[in-house]
Amino acid sequence: MPNKLAEAKSPYLQQHADNPVDWYPWGPEAFQKAKEENKPVFLSIGYATCHWCHVMAHESFEDPEIAELMNEAFINIKVDREERPDIDSTYMTVCQMLTGQGGWPLTIVMTPDKEPFFAGTYIPKEARYNKIGLRQLIPGVKGMWENEPERVKKATDKIREGFSRSQQFESGQFPGTEATDYAAEQLLNRYDEKHGGFGESPKFPSPHNLMFLLRQWHLKEDERFLHAVVKTLEQMRLGGIWDHIGYGFHRYSTDHEWLLPHFEKMLYDQALLMMAYTEAWQITQKPIFKQTVYEIAEYLKREMLHPKGGFYSAEDADSEGEEGKFYVWEKSEIEEILGEDASKFIELFGILEEGNFEDEATKQKTRKNIPHIIKPINESDSQWFDGVRRQLFEERENRVRPLRDEKILTDWNALMIAALAKAGFVFQEEEFTNLAKNAFRFLEEHLIKDRELLHRSMDEEAGITAMADDYAFLIWAGIELYQATFEPSYLETSLEWNQLFVEKFWDNENGGFYLSITDEDQVYGRQKQIYDGAIPSANSVSMINGIRLSRLTGNTSLETYTDQIGKAFSVDLIRSGSSITQSMQAIQFLNADAKEISLIGETEEVEEVLSSVCETFTPFSVMHVVRKENRKQLAEIAAYTSTQKKQDGRTTLYVCENFKCEKPVSGRTEIKKVLA
Repeated sequence: MPNKLAEAKSPYLQQHADNPVDWYPWGPEAFQKAKEENKPVFLSIGYATCHWCHVMAHESFEDPEIAELMNEAFINIKVDREERPDIDSTYMTVCQMLTGQGGWPLTIVMTPDKEPFFAGTYIPKEARYNKIGLRQLIPGVKGMWENEPERVKKATDKIREGFSRSQQFESGQFPGTEATDYAAEQLLNRYDEKHGGFGESPKFPSPHNLMFLLRQWHLKEDERFLHAVVKTLEQMRLGGIWDHIGYGFHRYSTDHEWLLPHFEKMLYDQALLMMAYTEAWQITQKPIFKQTVYEIAEYLKREMLHPKGGFYSAEDADSEGEEGKFYVWEKSEIEEILGEDASKFIELFGILEEGNFEDEATKQKTRKNIPHIIKPINESDSQWFDGVRRQLFEERENRVRPLRDEKILTDWNALMIAALAKAGFVFQEEEFTNLAKNAFRFLEEHLIKDRELLHRSMDEEAGITAMADDYAFLIWAGIELYQATFEPSYLETSLEWNQLFVEKFWDNENGGFYLSITDEDQVYGRQKQIYDGAIPSANSVSMINGIRLSRLTGNTSLETYTDQIGKAFSVDLIRSGSSITQSMQAIQFLNADAKEISLIGETEEVEEVLSSVCETFTPFSVMHVVRKENRKQLAEIAAYTSTQKKQDGRTTLYVCENFKCEKPVSGRTEIKKVLA
């Protein structure tokens, strides 16, 4: 019999709609029932493509005995963290405070007033390895709730106090180069010289860290920073975290070698890694980096693209109840499929009889293999590899596919738009730019209602009030599309959304953007975030947005928000910059020889100049291309461009650097010299 999730749009909630657990979606009905029945609330937060969420569901939530215990003791609520990152953020902070760690599934027990008093992640059905099981936890919590209310009150008070402290950011002076230098050295201290990446396992891609180090190299000309980025990107591309057969990056590596991934594929990882590989190619011109960008795009077009232009959220790690089953191979399978080509593939890709894919829990070999490159593929072998890859891909297509989460999220789509726009400009690849434009149009047509931005579209039905990430990332996407196309409408749209973002989310008293538009579902009030996670925080992204919008328009007041964010979170930025590297990029921008460039001319000459500009890594510049058809609209947005005209009828370049403007330069040859 379906529970209260049957009408939910979220694929994650739908996965639990037939559980014997009497699940409710987050909302007034569940909390009112908890108050009426005087029961605590069991809150389970996860997402549709999460492996350990599936494990806990199959093990416990589908078990009638456990469900009976849960239904008797609790009012049970399911939340999709991707739909409600604001709720997830609150309770993940609580979990990290209480346990020192976090992750999904996230398990919270709280009062009917949303005050938590227990937190954990995955909880097995039965106790094992000194870890409590649900069978023991449920009666224990039930007994405490009914017989020791003072213990519950003491716990909720202590958690509230701790959470309040976590939101008390220490303000100060706007950070300078000492913060970025310290953050860069902190990252290098954790750098794995042998395998790339930072720290021990598990290893996450964290592309914003890599892009920060590329900018540090650009500023300091210190090869250590570039080496760390190049090595990391190369090792990820060779490792099992990259899908060598169907393309795209898996979420993270469970080991330090990038071999054994958690197999879900997230849209935001494809976006941020596309940006990192694009920028690294601008510096190094390494063919493998360009190839990776193109192959990510191929994966997106094939697997993640909605017919009307938006991008789906993710693909699952599991199929047929097993993690990675879709992606791994036995040696005998490869021999049968590839025939005489098998031995070469087996040698190059580390395929073993006993398998290289270990069971995560037991560490036992499984006879299954994750293809990963252990010997370089020569250029002469690339055509051969493409042929055998296609054979394996076609065979793999006959397998049961992992679930695809077809939610279309504003924030993640905006990241993908920004990445495709950047890659489209750098590689002068019109297809990438068009993918970005089509996705932007999808957001405008499906996720904006009466000038209100929404967070999620599913089955073309939009809902959930947008949060800070949605606004900040959409503004970023508009800026990147403007820098790729020089169509003023994208810049104009970014400015409009930036104004609305300030009106709805800005903390006028202390500075910084709140995560949510109201405190309606926030037990501790509206939160602010500065630390970056798998994706950058809205405040981090907004710091750079403010600088770029200010420099593009000449409206310096737009930078005041960047200044106030930096001051509001000053101590965290100075002490912990290696965990806030998107903000560090804003500080780098402000301490660089930043340029505002205007290229005045008509299409053919301008395109010739742009073809040489686009390949150059210029992270601290903004650019206009002023043509006859956009001059009037652009002058209304960026008034200073109205006085910039062609000299002697020739294409002309205007460059301002460090708040000083140089004499204009005319002619394609001279312009190329200046821009080089």
